Amino acid sequence: MLDVSGLAEQNQITLPLSKDSVRFAVIGDNGTGEAPEFAIGKQLEKYRQAVGFDFVVMLGDNIYGGHRPVDFQRKFEQPFEPLLDAGVKFYASLGNHDDPDVERLYKPFNMSGKRYYSFNKGNVAFFALDSNYMDPEQLRWLQAELEQSAKRWKIAFFHHPLFNAGKHHGPDLDLRSQLVPLFLKYNVNVVLSGHEHVYERLRPENGIYYFVLGNSGKLMRNDVGTSDQVERQLDTERSFMIMEVDPDTLYFEVITQAGRIVDSGAIPYLKLQSK
Repeated sequence: MLDVSGLAEQNQITLPLSKDSVRFAVIGDNGTGEAPEFAIGKQLEKYRQAVGFDFVVMLGDNIYGGHRPVDFQRKFEQPFEPLLDAGVKFYASLGNHDDPDVERLYKPFNMSGKRYYSFNKGNVAFFALDSNYMDPEQLRWLQAELEQSAKRWKIAFFHHPLFNAGKHHGPDLDLRSQLVPLFLKYNVNVVLSGHEHVYERLRPENGIYYFVLGNSGKLMRNDVGTSDQVERQLDTERSFMIMEVDPDTLYFEVITQAGRIVDSGAIPYLKLQSK
C-alpha cells in the first residue's frame, strides 16, 4: 500500500476537493513501457488516493512500437496496474504512433471501436478527437456533438496541439483553422493536447485555455522556445496533470514523476458566445 500521509502538506495541493466536483488526471505520450512511465504511474496512484480522481484522459501516443498483447501489458497495464485495479477508467485519443485499428478496439481505452467519441462526467462534456485525420465527417460529427451538448463545461482532447512553442513539432496550423471556429462558436473551455514531449500552458486565446502535455513517458529536453503565448513551460521532467471542475471554476495541478508540483491554477467559467 502506498504511503500518502502528508502528501497534501508536502506538495501544497491547492485543489479544493469539493464534494460534487469532477476530478480526473491527464497523461500524454506515455506509452513507452520504460521506467519513467512506471514512475508516473506510481505518482498517479499516490494522487488518486489523496484527491480521489476516478478517470484519466490520454492525449495520444498511448503505445509506442509494436501493438501485440505483450506491448499493451508492458506499456499500459503494468505501469498503471494500481489504477486499473482500483477501477479507474482511461479514455484514449489517438496519436501518430498509435494503431487505430488495434487501439480503438482495446477495451481498457474505452473508445468503443471509434476513432473519435464523446462522454459526459457530471457537468463536463469531453470530446476525444482523432487529430491524425480530421476529415469532413469528423468535423460534422464534432459540430453536432457540441451543438447538442447542454453541459456547462466542454473539454476537447486530442494529440496534435493547435498552439505550441516547442521547437520540434510546433503548432498544427491546418488543424487550428478547422477546429478553433467550432470551439469558439460552441463555447469549448479547455483544449488538451500532447505530441510535443514537454509541458506547456498557453495564454488563453479568445477565452479558451490550451495545454500541451506530451511528457508523461517521452521527454524532449531543451525543446521549449520563447513565446509570448506561453505562461508556463517544462522540458526537464516528465509530468501529468490533475484537474478538478466545479460549476464555476476548473482547477489544475501539474505534477512531475518525482511528485513535485510545477504548475497550478484556476480557470473561471466563461461563456464565450450564445448559440
